[in-house]
Amino acid sequence: MVSDPHRIPSDALVVFGATGDLAGKMIFPSLYAMCKRGALSAKVIGVALDDWSIEQLREHVVESISRAGGIDDRAALDKLLTQLDYVRGDYQDSDTFHRLARRLDGAQRPAHYLAIPPSLFERVIAGLRDAGLNRQARLIVEKPFGHDLASAQELSRVALSAFEERSIFRIDHYLGKEAIMNILYFRFANSFLEPIWNRNCVASVQITLAEQFGIKGRGAFYESTGCLRDVIQNHLLQILALLAMEPPAYQNYGAVHVEKAKVFQAMRPARPEDMVRGQYAGYRSEPVVAQDSDVETVCALRLYVDAWRWEGVPWYLRSGKRMTSTATEVLVQLKPPPQRLFDDSDPVNGRANYIRFRLSDNSAVALAARVKQTGKEFIGEQRELLLLDAHPGAETPYERLLGEAMAGNGALFTRQDAVEAAWAAIDPVLSTYPPVEIYQPGSWGPAGADALIAADGGWHDPST
Repeated sequence: MVSDPHRIPSDALVVFGATGDLAGKMIFPSLYAMCKRGALSAKVIGVALDDWSIEQLREHVVESISRAGGIDDRAALDKLLTQLDYVRGDYQDSDTFHRLARRLDGAQRPAHYLAIPPSLFERVIAGLRDAGLNRQARLIVEKPFGHDLASAQELSRVALSAFEERSIFRIDHYLGKEAIMNILYFRFANSFLEPIWNRNCVASVQITLAEQFGIKGRGAFYESTGCLRDVIQNHLLQILALLAMEPPAYQNYGAVHVEKAKVFQAMRPARPEDMVRGQYAGYRSEPVVAQDSDVETVCALRLYVDAWRWEGVPWYLRSGKRMTSTATEVLVQLKPPPQRLFDDSDPVNGRANYIRFRLSDNSAVALAARVKQTGKEFIGEQRELLLLDAHPGAETPYERLLGEAMAGNGALFTRQDAVEAAWAAIDPVLSTYPPVEIYQPGSWGPAGADALIAADGGWHDPST
């Protein structure tokens, strides 16, 4: 028996933009995976402008799943295909939503996934409201949640005009990754961390999300977004919040959201001198990219969380395209011992003990500590105690997040107050920023990014 009506599972999933790229690459393969686990019993209704038949949608779904990893469970695929329906219609036409209501055929708690450009959100949400399809329903929206503070607030106003905050699920697929979820667990399930997890023992924290590949033909998107908005404002700030937050007061996703929002609210607004922007050589030759483009493909940012625990500790965030390797890592740099008792105990290569979280490709947690070498002399070396954290067969982020949204569990989603506070922290550098520095593909970015963190031992190389 479910006592909380907000935790009753959705009995239908409506995918707006069903013929689009996001639905094909992420949503339909995730629904197939849910069917394989027996976790999808709701009907699935695609909505789009394309004049498709249900047979064409089914062919599209089969092709999408085949491209994503192949079909290895024909029974699960057949189940998904029989649950599919399709409504062709213009989002500007109210009849589209009335026909959708008829296809829902009495479903009481639909979940509406807006896999469409944000510019269409207001029209679709209004259509759902006017047709009465918002009652007891859920709304799933995809990042980015606005492109600055003002647009994020406007997006919230539109969503809240038809849905309660607890019925709105803002998907950032990074929060569905097993390695990201492990940060929260590792921090608060282990007592040895708490005494050192503060300004007294932590010298700095750096978070790197590097990608070897370029923009992959998404010139139009990147020209309007850039690395700061595309990666740092959402993915990396969410990781920062999990690392910096206070322990939740109780075991509930609402308590986690409260503490994460406090981190963003305590964040000192970024300044132009705390940011370095880079652009890989050749970016301006990409299709649909301006010849004089000043859009950053690498961004390095220094932030401070003005809270008791973290006062004075710099947080360094770095992300970029066409870098040396593809990797995502966190390095929590600890301060060296207060006295130098041994001749060789200075930080190795400028780095004292640290805790490292590898978030991709293979997740791991590592603790770097010095140990004595064999012999009479007190000479040692720094080694890592490595905990490999492989998860074969784990749910993909989209699979997990879709299931959680349809179940009404908001633990892995972003709340509006946190969205606005995160935008407020970087809003000053969205309009006033340094020019881009050109860097060579295959490098770690512009020299300015190295200078930004030089005083704190330099960037850790996540490829090693």
